[in-house]
Amino acid sequence: MYIWEHANWPHFTWNEAALSANLASTRHLQGRLLGRMEALGFKLREEAVLETLIQDVVTTSEIEGEKLDTQQVRSSIARRLGMDAGALPAVDRHVEGVVDMMLDATGQFRDHLTADRLFGWQAALFPTGRSGISKIRVGCWRDYANGPMQVVSGSCGRERIHYQAPPAERVPGEMDQFLGWMNAESAQDPVIKAAVAHFWFVTIHPFEDGNGRIARAIADLALARSEETSQRFYSMSAQIQRERAAYYDLLERQQKSDLDITAWIAWFLDILSEAFQSADKILINVIRKSNFWEYASEHPLNARQIKVLNRLLDGFQGKMTSSKWAKIGDCSQDTANRDIALLINVGLLRRGPAGGRSTDYELVFQDD
Repeated sequence: MYIWEHANWPHFTWNEAALSANLASTRHLQGRLLGRMEALGFKLREEAVLETLIQDVVTTSEIEGEKLDTQQVRSSIARRLGMDAGALPAVDRHVEGVVDMMLDATGQFRDHLTADRLFGWQAALFPTGRSGISKIRVGCWRDYANGPMQVVSGSCGRERIHYQAPPAERVPGEMDQFLGWMNAESAQDPVIKAAVAHFWFVTIHPFEDGNGRIARAIADLALARSEETSQRFYSMSAQIQRERAAYYDLLERQQKSDLDITAWIAWFLDILSEAFQSADKILINVIRKSNFWEYASEHPLNARQIKVLNRLLDGFQGKMTSSKWAKIGDCSQDTANRDIALLINVGLLRRGPAGGRSTDYELVFQDD
């Protein structure tokens, strides 16, 4: 029996006493993080927001098994935030769609969540009207064209049904009820509301595809309301990605249970607390980058060197060799070697432990 088949659906219940300590701890961490970020200067805070949004956009897609190009995501977000994107690559329209959804959810958190707004989000996720090679309905609720909406795993002939959503004819009414609750003033703690919103939406599963990403965007919107700021300093999706198996297991168990969702809310609060604490890494990296450029500003660097150093600072995948330097900098091997030698001399680069043809180069931070 699925949760939506119970007579009292969707009147969820939870044990407030059992959650009170967890909620208080989560709210404390949330307030502490916001306080620390407010103490940063505008420039560092802007950088922290950029890094957080990049992480959020990339990981919400990774949860669904989709890998986005991080540099394209960076370029898209930086441009929308009015920040210098440098010479970053052209952006695929699919990447633009995910970024559009996430920035609308958090940037316009005070606006009502409406069916039309959700249709726009889902259409942005699938700009070609296809999910992979399959044609899907976009910008509207799902119908019965492809049978019941099921979450399935396993190879053909050995499928396992994890969950079956409410019938398509019920979706408009279900979503009217959800959106009415989402937009109504409530005495409920807004962080609890974010947890309930995530679960309720993904249980209705109103679209042919994109339900998980949209559910997480709705949770981000609700969390932005709890903080009264559009600036994001932590990524809930990044933490869910780290706990992806537990996320899906708990959703399945809760969707096959009764209307008491205490276990789901407790897990949501735990993951949110971990996301607040993981934000320290973003803060540390932002400050280190700022200190790096402050020291680098004492030395005359050309545009090519600045470009490649930025790639390294943004989390370059793999080892930076002189041949990769030449390719990224669009220069000859000799020019790349001269660039590298100068940066080693002024203390911004050092050789990695490998030698010979495997020689690579890494950044030097003044606080190392």
